[in-house]
Amino acid sequence: MDSETSPDRETMSNTWRIRVVVVILIVLAVTVVSVTNKLLTDRFTESTRNRAELRLALYSGNLLSELRQNAIVPQLLARDPELINALNSQDYTASTRRLISFVDEIGAASLMLLDIDGRTVAATDRNRLGSTHRAEGYFVDAIRSSATLFTVSQRETGAYVFVYSRRVLSGSDVIGVIMVEVDLQKFESAWAGISDAVIVTDSTGTIILTTEPRWRGRTEEVALARQTPQNAIQRAIQATADWTALPPDAWLQGEAVMRLESRIPFRGWRMASFTTYASVRERVNGVLALEIMGFAILLALTFYALSRRTALRMALFQRESAELRALNIALQREIAERKRVQETLAVAEQTLEQSSKLAALGEMSAAVSHELNQPLAAMKTYLAGARLLLRRNRPEEALSSFGRIDDLIERMGGITRQLKSYARKGQEAFSPVDMGTALASSLSMMEPQLRQRHVQITRAVPDAPVMVMGDRLRIEQVMVNLLRNAIDATKSERQPRVEVMLVAGETATLTVRDNGPGIEDLDALFEPFYTTKQPGDGVGLGLAISSGIVNDLGGRLTARNGQAGGAVFELQLPIMDSDESKEAAE
Repeated sequence: MDSETSPDRETMSNTWRIRVVVVILIVLAVTVVSVTNKLLTDRFTESTRNRAELRLALYSGNLLSELRQNAIVPQLLARDPELINALNSQDYTASTRRLISFVDEIGAASLMLLDIDGRTVAATDRNRLGSTHRAEGYFVDAIRSSATLFTVSQRETGAYVFVYSRRVLSGSDVIGVIMVEVDLQKFESAWAGISDAVIVTDSTGTIILTTEPRWRGRTEEVALARQTPQNAIQRAIQATADWTALPPDAWLQGEAVMRLESRIPFRGWRMASFTTYASVRERVNGVLALEIMGFAILLALTFYALSRRTALRMALFQRESAELRALNIALQREIAERKRVQETLAVAEQTLEQSSKLAALGEMSAAVSHELNQPLAAMKTYLAGARLLLRRNRPEEALSSFGRIDDLIERMGGITRQLKSYARKGQEAFSPVDMGTALASSLSMMEPQLRQRHVQITRAVPDAPVMVMGDRLRIEQVMVNLLRNAIDATKSERQPRVEVMLVAGETATLTVRDNGPGIEDLDALFEPFYTTKQPGDGVGLGLAISSGIVNDLGGRLTARNGQAGGAVFELQLPIMDSDESKEAAE
């Protein structure tokens, strides 16, 4: 009796052991899979988000670079002598070839030259010759404005056209308009091959660039609402098959996506990208499949091991341990590789940020050195004079020199404040400024250099005040730069002469003419760091800063070579009429 019940008890004991082992394996598998799913989902999602943010920054940087690269083209072409002569003579036989020779180097979509009536007289696309654009905004606004204008318009096909336009002047007469069409559609093709979906919206929230052509002209909410969402059964099947169950930022074509947004520093534009979680799911599910497979194999081997002898159990256990160690090593290698890539990316971002800071610091240091050099030289001269006057027991005249030094110190403080606004324009209120008084103040500041160099100054100023709206300190800063350039240009002349003439007409025009050797490269004259002076005499920022100041005031700064030799600079600012002058006086 006892011998019959003993095997049954042993069998039942083995059965319970197997059940306990199976339950332990199942609980362990569920726990490991859940923890692994949470950790890997967070890690891979963060990695995917970082790559998407970096890609979005690259996209916005390329787009902004393309816009800024084409922004300067109308200004250069508007000064092209051949195009100006063609508009004046109405002989356009060589104008189209002239534009075609530029388009490959510039990288623009197309170039067009319009006459004063808005008719296309030259174009890189010969099919557009003869077309009329008189009623288009980019033509009308360019005729009225003295600056380069940017216009966005939508074609009948739904695609947007991005155009820079600028009027062409012959003297003071408007004779036509130059148009540069920026090719931004090429970015849509590039984005479509890398990202799931990318949109660019203007300041009103309207989509103007996108990898989905049906979205153009709509807001983001309307565009996403046009996509057919999944029904309840499809979502349930996807949720069952998806171990990650990631929370979506938005739905794109019925699929959960990660939405990232970046601001483009251009007219309030914004860029957004939509990245699916497919890569995260694939990677996480791949690891989870390996784990589940491993636990399934382990469970099968456990059943097999429990039915064999102890020696075989030990051998199978060692083999399983070796497989687990191999999987663990592979997982550790992958984690280490991910950490290395993230550290490399962080170092690259820090290097890029530091380079940007150093570039901005270098430009600001050069500008401060250039703008403060003149007042410092004047202060040195006044101090030497004051020292000489004190030795001769003439303290009252020495006090006058100290007063001028105090004015120069105040001016230097004002210049440093103005240099801070070189990158932040349009934040200061304008007030009426008398151009004659500003010119007198500027000549007074340049008086030590004029005496030292024995420069003959000829000044023609009207008796009546010439009033403009602006910032007096910035206007004087431009005048000082023009006078200093004229004085430096006459270093090689035995009898240096500088003529200064102020005229009040439709605009307040200040002309500075010297008898120096003239200007060799007029096109690059107003570019930063362009200079013809010897090292140590200048860094090439004076005219670039002056041109920016004049543009902020709504005027224009031009340069040319005089017929009798020398260089001629003209500063034109909008003049105040009598009613505005009376209101300003009140």
